[in-house]
Parts: sequence; structure tokens; C-alpha cells
Amino acid sequence: MKDRSVSASETPPTLLDRTFFVSLILKGLDGVLELIGGILLLVISPAQIGAITRFLTQHEIAEDPHDLIANYLVHLAGGLNLSAALFGAIYLLLHGLVKVVLVWAVLRDQLWAYPWMIAFLLIFIVYQSYQIAVSFSWGLTLLTAFDIFIVYLTLREYGIHRARRRRVRNDTAAG
Repeated sequence: MKDRSVSASETPPTLLDRTFFVSLILKGLDGVLELIGGILLLVISPAQIGAITRFLTQHEIAEDPHDLIANYLVHLAGGLNLSAALFGAIYLLLHGLVKVVLVWAVLRDQLWAYPWMIAFLLIFIVYQSYQIAVSFSWGLTLLTAFDIFIVYLTLREYGIHRARRRRVRNDTAAG
């Protein structure tokens, strides 16, 4: 991904190439948000999270006391304890850090990062699939479908980059 300029021997980026790039950027931004969320879970107490959630949702609940999302957020924040917050913080920090590092490495054309990205996503696809089977969620289902699509795009890009490096090696050895 370092140099996407088109040389005489290369074809211009396809829609799938651009989709892969945008998907990587989205994954990287998601990783940054997970890092921020993990840090916030470490520095804000569960009681403060509950108070902030109630404050942010009070207007919506006043308008519609049966608002599904607002009530779910208040319920979720109310059930948060210190050990759950610590687990959440560690999970988000590790998940976000791995995601940011792998996305950065793939964007820098580090060939080693492609298999790691695929393996990392496959582990989460398996975990997310289990969660969907236990308790169905459209959001998690869509995230899982997006991750499967990214695995496909990453496999495709990995093959393209490996073939390109092989060609360069063969051209260098022959010339």
C-alpha cells in the first residue's frame, strides 16, 4: 500500500483495492476508538459511567420512556462493576493495540502483517459467531460479516503482494 502509483507494468487500483484500503482505515479508526475506550474504562469509575450514561440518556428517556437503546445503555452502565470495567479495559486496550499495529503494518506493505491480520480476524469471527449463537444481535452479525469480507480482501491483497515480490525477485535474478 506504500506506493499506489501506476507503473507501466501495473494496473490501476480496482474497486476492491480501494475498498480494502477504506476498510483498513475503518479498522484502524475502530482500533483507536477501542484504545480510547479502554483508557476511559481505566480512569472513570463504574459509578461515574452510570451517572454519565443517565445524564446523556435522560432527555431521550423523558421523551420516550420505552426507548430501547437508551434504556439498554442505562441498564448496561448500571450493571457495570469494577472487575467488569477492568476486564473491558484490558480487552479494549489489547484488541485496539493489535488492530492499530496490524493495520499500520499492512498499510506500510509489511508482508508479515497480512497472515497475522487474517488470523486475528478469524479468531474474532469465531468468538463473534459464538456470541451470535448464544444471543443474536444484528450489530454483531453485521460486524462479523464485515470482518469476513475484510479477511477475503486481506487474503486477496496478500496474494497480490506475494506475487509482485516474487516477480521482482525473479526479474532481479534474471537481470
